This record gives sequence, structure tokens and C-alpha cells, in this order.
Amino acid sequence: MTDELSVIELILGASLTVKFVMATLVAASVTSWFMIVQRVIILGRANEELLDFEDRFWSGMDLAQLYREGSDAIEEGVDITGGEALFRAGFKEFSKLSRQPNMDAEAMVEGSRRAMRVALMRESDRLERHLPFLASVGSTSPYIGLFGTVWGIMHSFRGLATSSQATLAAVAPGISEALIATAMGLFAAIPAVLAYNRFAAKADALLNRYESFVDEFSGLLQRQSYAQKRGNSQ
Repeated sequence: MTDELSVIELILGASLTVKFVMATLVAASVTSWFMIVQRVIILGRANEELLDFEDRFWSGMDLAQLYREGSDAIEEGVDITGGEALFRAGFKEFSKLSRQPNMDAEAMVEGSRRAMRVALMRESDRLERHLPFLASVGSTSPYIGLFGTVWGIMHSFRGLATSSQATLAAVAPGISEALIATAMGLFAAIPAVLAYNRFAAKADALLNRYESFVDEFSGLLQRQSYAQKRGNSQ
């Protein structure tokens, strides 16, 4: 009785095309796992940074002092992202516009809101980076694996046609090595799809919180701008 072929032996015995398909799927899987780990770290850190900033922002701290603390952190090499980046963009624009003479209160608020929207787009790009790649791996890997399987089965049956003894034992190894390509395609696709759905939901939740902060901060700036105008008119 012959020994069963191991998975490694089946892979090494596959045709060149099937080996190329397998190598492509392995590369896609390794890259997607690298991006999955990276997204876990970045999204987790973004959530923690937002919670920390919201605590400081709503603690009653002077906004100018909060802005100066962020500037000091930037000078020390700290990368300001998330809610604090939105705050800094809006507060900086508001401060510039408020120093201009005869500036309407609505114009100041609208200018600040536009600056925060630009910062929000940058944050959206940062949070959703690499998600299209995960979606592509999840949607195309099964088809790539299926292509390798079909090609391997075709190769196996071509060899069977030239064989003097057409038995299941002669064709089974070729079919087995071909089916490994489908298994590898699923192995690459399933984690990528699950990760994409999870990360897309977490990114959307963070972006919704950022948008809520933009609206809340805009309302605060609007009240402050009207208070400044009334103080200047008296």
C-alpha cells in the first residue's frame, strides 16, 4: 500500500501554472494579514485618542490652551490625528478669521467648518486606507484559486489521456493538488472579508463621531463668534 501524499508534496508536484496561482494566493494572504494587524493597531489607537481628546475638550479647559498643548506636542514630534486634528483645523481658521476686521460671525463659523471638513477627509483616508485591498483579496481570491483548480484538473486529465492505464489512482494526485488551490483561495479570502467588514464598520463609527464633533464644535464657535461681535459692538 502506497503512502498518502502530503500537502507539501502535492504542492511541489503541481504544474507551473498552479504553483504560480498558489504563490499569488500566499502573497495576497500574507499581505492581507499584515494590513489586518496594522488596521487593528491604527483603529484601536484612533478610538483611544478620540476618547482622551473628548475628555480634555469637554473638561472646560480653555480652547486656546488646548490648542497650545497640541502645538507643543507637534514640536516634540507627536503626530496629531483624529478629533484633535479636527479641532486644531477649525480653531486655527476661526482664530485667523476673527482677527480680520468686519468679519461676519456666520462667515467665521462657515470658514471653520470648511477647514474641519478638509481635516475630516484626511482622517477618512487614514482610517480607510488598505480597506479596498482587503475587499479585493476577499472577492477575487476564491476565483483565483478556482482558476488554479480548473487548470490543474485539465492538466491531470490530459495526462490521463496519454496513460496506458486509466485508473482513479492515476488521476487522484493531480486532482488533489488542484483542489489545494481552491482551499488556499478560501484561506486568503475568508479572513480578508471578515476583517474588511469589521474595519469598515469601526471606521464608519469613528467618522460618525468625528462628524458629531464637527457639528458640536461649530455650534460652540457660533456662540463664541456672536459673543465676540456683541462685545465689540458695545
